[in-house]
Amino acid sequence: MPPRLAVVELVVSDMAASLAFYRRLGLDAPPEADTAPHVEVELAGGLRFAFDTVDTVRSFDPSWTEPTGGPRRSVAFACDSPAEVDALYAELVGAGYHGALEPWDAFWGMRYAVVDDPDGAPVDLFAALPQ
Repeated sequence: MPPRLAVVELVVSDMAASLAFYRRLGLDAPPEADTAPHVEVELAGGLRFAFDTVDTVRSFDPSWTEPTGGPRRSVAFACDSPAEVDALYAELVGAGYHGALEPWDAFWGMRYAVVDDPDGAPVDLFAALPQ
């Protein structure tokens, strides 16, 4: 059997701040996870979204250093409608998160926006445009 994608993981500098952001996007992490060094949230289909603090990663890889330069990866969250993209973007920016790209109608047929998480990682919000 070939390997299968099972976990998408982020290294975070502040677990509570990161979980607060991702809870706004629908991830179900319990309140006690805010102080945990490692957190996993089960997603539909068995995929897990995980978070590790910098200290946790350095506990098994002391040479780990934080990436520099622009982000090379992002995560994306599907919304039910273009209006939901706009509303979620406004909610997140209104809560103090950095709006990297305001909602726009992309040429590939989606309403798209980008908000940075607390560590500056881009998080895409998207929904199909009506045809």
